[in-house]
Order: sequence, then structure tokens, then C-alpha cells
Amino acid sequence: MSFLSPQPSLRVSSATEVALLGWVQARRIHKNILFWDLALTGGRTLQTVITSETGGGTLETFKHLPVESAVRVRGRIQLVTRKHREELHASHVEIVNAATGVIQPALRGDFDVLGQVHADHVLANRHLYLRHPKVAAIMTFRVSAMRAMRRWFDDHGVMEFTAPVLTPVPLYEDRTAISFTLPSDAPDQSPVFLTQCVGYYMEAAVHALGPVYNMGPSFRGERSRSNRHLMEYWHVKAEYPDVDLPGIMVVTEDLVRSTVQTCREEGERVAQLLGTVFACKASEPPFEQIGYREAVAFLQHRGNPIKFGEGISGQGELELSREFKGPFWIVGNPRLIEPFPYVVDPHDSDLTRTADLICPEGFGELLGTAEKIIDLQELDVRMQEKGKSGDVRYAWIRELREHGMIPHAAFGMGLERFIRWLLGVSHVRDTIPFPRVFHRPVRP
Repeated sequence: MSFLSPQPSLRVSSATEVALLGWVQARRIHKNILFWDLALTGGRTLQTVITSETGGGTLETFKHLPVESAVRVRGRIQLVTRKHREELHASHVEIVNAATGVIQPALRGDFDVLGQVHADHVLANRHLYLRHPKVAAIMTFRVSAMRAMRRWFDDHGVMEFTAPVLTPVPLYEDRTAISFTLPSDAPDQSPVFLTQCVGYYMEAAVHALGPVYNMGPSFRGERSRSNRHLMEYWHVKAEYPDVDLPGIMVVTEDLVRSTVQTCREEGERVAQLLGTVFACKASEPPFEQIGYREAVAFLQHRGNPIKFGEGISGQGELELSREFKGPFWIVGNPRLIEPFPYVVDPHDSDLTRTADLICPEGFGELLGTAEKIIDLQELDVRMQEKGKSGDVRYAWIRELREHGMIPHAAFGMGLERFIRWLLGVSHVRDTIPFPRVFHRPVRP
């Protein structure tokens, strides 16, 4: 019996022998008894008791085995009643691979692995510090959140669609995308971009497959020192046919509610390990709303320098969040800053049929929703506004409107932002296995 993945419990009969593969995290010696903290995958540790009766080597050898050495331990699990925990009494130890590397702080040591003091060192050695219990717990929770969202999509008849990562058309401006030239024999080969958003491809898919979602990487080339931006992040995108803005907002709220409820038990356990609080307020939609015009007036009244037509800053979002009990919507972003495929509000031509979900306590924007333009003439007007009129790269997006496009709407959520908010983590870099952070070299 071998546990190579995270286990909620190792409870087995004391008469059953188990074999565990793990790493020596720490050692303690009490008289002629050696205690190991045996680190297992997923951030779990198990106290292991080794005596002179343990086979596979001498007690002296086991006493001096370096931390992070890989070992396979056979023995029996026993419950220590007075401490309400399990421990492994080893009958045999096999040294799989003795550690020879030295690094400080210790990979699983008791230090603030998510703090700013050690941030540069931890990021430069991310391949090793993934082993830290806090980092491993966050990564395990990340998988649980993704699984919960996929299950929700499946239960609601939404098909997963694998959109391309390479694209000739950035959603925003060329300067904000990461571009490169592919080797090609074609004389008219133009730059290719890493996707900023798969929305254009989802528009095509929704007309063939019905409601679709995509969970994959997106990239941004604009520089930012914000604690909620990365160069490479994971995007949860969905496109729904015959749905308007209020409809897609309801869909999104239920996805958030369901994911929070599904992951709550594990999330609270991880948050306790991190010394934070799990954000369970999201389980009570419908979320409150405020219009963009109203939000700008509110902020201006309180001395915020925002002007109409600008995006609301993180500080502005924080100020607004103090007026709400939990997540809230800012409805109707200005047409000046939104991409051209989004519908202009027929009742207020300065705004679009869009809404952003804002998390409280400074965590900021979690996701955005939008109603899409289906009329070709309306699209051409918006493309001209955005300086994309006549750009042949967008010809196929226009063609979608020439072949019976139906009303549809979409949302896009940053997975790392979602996890950051749920677990109360200070920076999105700590919610992805290998963060690609602005102003840092891409390594490891």
C-alpha cells in the first residue's frame, strides 16, 4: 500500500502494514528513539518513529540522514490518542536517494514562504520551494477549484472547447500582447501573438456547439507591478448562446457560488495553514450592483481623481467595496476602454453592456462579463473607433456576422485571482506553480 498522492486521512487498521514514499523534513532524537517528520506529496506530514529494531540500516545512519532525503518507510499507522494524530511506527526504512544539496531557508522550513522578505529567493528556486507545505497546499487547492468548475460546467451542459494559444489577432492592442514571428516559407507571414483571450474563437464555437467553456493560459505583454497581474495566467472563459448581460451575470454567480461551496472544507483547511480566512461570503448571490456612472460619482465625491471614461483603479475598487457586504458588480464599463466586440448600451451610448465582479477587501476585479455585438454594421463602427477598420487580420471575425450570428454573451475569470481571493493570498504569483512575473527573468 503506497500513498503517492494527497490523502485526507491515513487511517487504517493498526494491524495493516503500509509503505510510504516521502522525504525527511525534520529529525528529533529522544534517547534511543528517532522521530522523523515524513513529508508526503500534497503538503501532508506524518510523524515517523524509528528505533534500533527498524530494519534497513542502523539507527546512527538514520539519525544523520540529510533533510530532504527520499525514503520509503514500511510500518504500521497508530493513533496517538493524547495528541489526536496518527504516527507511523517504522519496521523497515529504505533510503531511496540521500539529499546532497544545501539551501536556506529549508525547503519545508517554518518561514514565511509567501512573504516579501524571501520572495526573490523563493521565486528563483521555485522548482524546489514547491515542496513547502503552504505552496503545495495552495497548488492542491488550485486543482480542486479547477475540478469543481469543470464539474459545474459538465453538470450544466457546457462543453469544454480547446481554443488555440497562437493567434494573429490580439483582443486589445498589439503593444499589450506578446508577439513573435514563426518560421515560415509564406512571403506574407505576419507576427503571431500568444493569446490574450480566446473570446474570438469561443464566438465561433458557440454557433457550432452551443454553450462552451475554455480553461487555459493567457498572456499579457504590458508591464505591471500589481499584485494581481502576471505575464502568464490561466483564464476561465465561457460563451453562451441566446443570453444577454443579466443572464450571463446569473450564470457566473452560480458558478462562483457552487465552486466556493464545493471547495469550502478544503479551502478553510488551507486558509488555516496560511493564517488567512477563507472567503465564503461568495456563496450568497445575487451580488449587489452599482452602475459605472454612479461609481464614478461616488468616488469623485470622496476626492478620488477618476474621470468619466477611465477604468476604476484598484484603490477605487477598494473604496467602493467598503459599501458592500461581499462581492459586487460594477455594471456598464465605458465604450472608450472596452474592446470592439462588446455591445454599446442602447440607453447610454457612452457605456457598454458589460459588468465586472469586484471582490472586497482590496482583492479587486475577479472577472468580467459582456454581451457581444451581432450586427455587422455596429461592429464596423466599433472597429473604426478602435482603429481596426480595414485590418485584414480581423476579417474572419467580421465573417462570423455575415453567416447568421445569434445573440450571445461571455465571461472571463482569472483563475489565479479567484484562488488568491478565496485563500486570502497577498499576490497572484503564489497561486500558480511557476509564476511569470513582470520585471523578472523567466526562470526556472
